[in-house]
This record gives sequence, C-alpha cells and structure tokens, in this order.
Amino acid sequence: MFIKVLGTGCPKCNKLFGLVSEVIEENNIDAQVTHISDMSLIMAYPVLGTPALVIDEKVVSYGKVPSKEEILKYIRKAEGIEA
Repeated sequence: MFIKVLGTGCPKCNKLFGLVSEVIEENNIDAQVTHISDMSLIMAYPVLGTPALVIDEKVVSYGKVPSKEEILKYIRKAEGIEA
C-alpha cells in the first residue's frame, strides 16, 4: 500500500503526515508513507485544498486533518476491510 500526504509543509500538512505514520505503526500496517510538497506534483491530483490524503493513488480526503480513527477507516477501506 502506498500512502501520500499532499501539502506544502504547513503545520496541518505536517500533522497529517505524523498521524498517518502513527496509525501505520500502531496497527502494523504494511504501507509506504510519503509527503509530497512539490506543488506541480500536488496539482496532478483532483484536490481543492491541502492537506490531502491519497491511498493507492485515490484521493480519500482533502482540506482537513482527519482523526486517527478516520485515517484507519480510509486505510481499511482501501484494503477491502470495512472498519
């Protein structure tokens, strides 16, 4: 699983990256997490605001910092497991 946090490095973007990393570690999820801050790369995704969360190239959230519970639900749904 590949997870991307899209954001220019603002506090909210950094917070989302940290929360995603915590969820991955706490739940022993096999995933690679990257933070994309290059605006030209961010613009390749259909997002209207940052931070944005992309799981396996599908945008699941943008414009807010979801809770750890919400992040886990997004990941489980991407895995085909409803949380």
